[in-house]
Amino acid sequence: MILVGLLRHYATLLLTSPPKKQPLNVIREQRGVLRAQILRQSSKQSPLPPSYYHTISSSLVEAFHNGDYLKDGPRDPNAPPPPPANPLTDPGAMDGMMENMKKQMVMNIPQMVIMGWINFFFSGFLVIKLPFPLTNGFKEMLQRGIQTPNLDVRWVSSLSWYFLNLFGLNGLFRLILGNDNGADSTNDLASSPFANLSNQASAPLAPGQDMHKIFLQEKDSLELAETTYKWVGDGIEDRILAKWGKIQLPSKMN
Repeated sequence: MILVGLLRHYATLLLTSPPKKQPLNVIREQRGVLRAQILRQSSKQSPLPPSYYHTISSSLVEAFHNGDYLKDGPRDPNAPPPPPANPLTDPGAMDGMMENMKKQMVMNIPQMVIMGWINFFFSGFLVIKLPFPLTNGFKEMLQRGIQTPNLDVRWVSSLSWYFLNLFGLNGLFRLILGNDNGADSTNDLASSPFANLSNQASAPLAPGQDMHKIFLQEKDSLELAETTYKWVGDGIEDRILAKWGKIQLPSKMN
């Protein structure tokens, strides 16, 4: 099982394609939203002085209103909104589906071969007896493939032992290969061919979303963050002196 897991890991590395470079206008569009989010999320304790903060905020608000960050350029206000993009026709989404299908293939082929080999040669075999008592609720999990009601629940069948090793070795694989490895069976649960589409649908910058609407929402959020802005350097001199016991601040400033 350990050798199979290592082979799966290195086969996944060989089959995984390097990420494609995105066009400059797409990166600029994404970074514009990210920049606005960082700015407004840090507004209550902003490291930027007031003049810099208000300048950057007003510049982003104006750019979002005019559509300067859109990858296709500013949109005509009289033009109808474009139809939503189909993820199945998006090259980026199709590439993600192909990557997930490769991972599924690397996962399913070894499992089918090993399970077929165990069922053919070791069907009905008991391979180990656990040294601690268990309740009858574990009988179906530990004695899969053996229909014997009077057998001690501590006995483990060959097929159940395979599944215990399949999921129990994940910690060992993380120790040997790292957290992001191709042998971890828990990662296979989220690598179905269409998992990439579901993840993109919930992502804030998923393909197919109307970026113009997102920019307008960020514009409103930036305008709201202007009301809660506070520079972290306000009263810094008095706070440092109070920290060293030179002066005493009022309770509100503490």
